[in-house]
Amino acid sequence: MTEDCIFCKIVAGKVGGPPLYQDDEMTAFKDINPQSPTHILIVTNQHLASLNEATEADQAVLGRLLLLAAKLAKDEGIAEQGYRLVINNGREAGQEVFHLHLHLMGGRKMRLMG
Repeated sequence: MTEDCIFCKIVAGKVGGPPLYQDDEMTAFKDINPQSPTHILIVTNQHLASLNEATEADQAVLGRLLLLAAKLAKDEGIAEQGYRLVINNGREAGQEVFHLHLHLMGGRKMRLMG
């Protein structure tokens, strides 16, 4: 845990409400500034500032991020109509909190990126 990281504080239960999901490796919670009707953040419990810090030792947890996203999409009722998964990596990509996280967004038709 990094003391000044808001996501580390959420994982530790020091701020925010109860998570939507939490286990030993990851935590999921609603985004406070949603960009779609369903907007969930899935974070690694271990602090990694970005995907650039991940190593082969993190391979399993990175794969579990995707599997959890699919499960949460089903739980939220958006799996069949479709959803978007986004990892912003670095400032120029729009990463605002430097703790690796995956955005799960859906509940409306998404615009094409480009």
